[in-house]
Amino acid sequence: MSFQTEYEFELPRGFIDDNGDLHRNGIMRLATAADEILPMRDPRVQQNPGYLTIIVLSRVITKLGSLRTVDTRAIEKLFTADLAYLQDLYQRINESETPNIRVVCPRCEHEFETEVNFIR
Repeated sequence: MSFQTEYEFELPRGFIDDNGDLHRNGIMRLATAADEILPMRDPRVQQNPGYLTIIVLSRVITKLGSLRTVDTRAIEKLFTADLAYLQDLYQRINESETPNIRVVCPRCEHEFETEVNFIR
């Protein structure tokens, strides 16, 4: 069974760094519980709950072009279209995806994949 934890993306506009270089391609990983819980302690989030998005994205984006690190300053400088794109990608990969497992029917021994849903 293969479980995808990283997703490549291409920003609609791209991030322009301090040298004027454009960065459009990146990688976002699945979020962990810590990625959503720990930023709640940050004073910037306590003063402005909207800042939560900035911190969470800076934690889950592992690559953006040739930048050494993706930090909150980089996320703050994104064009609004790129920020909206990344928020949408975050939602899609973290809330819509359910894991699949390969199973075998005990009666007919037919092999197939099925979704694992822990809520139902």
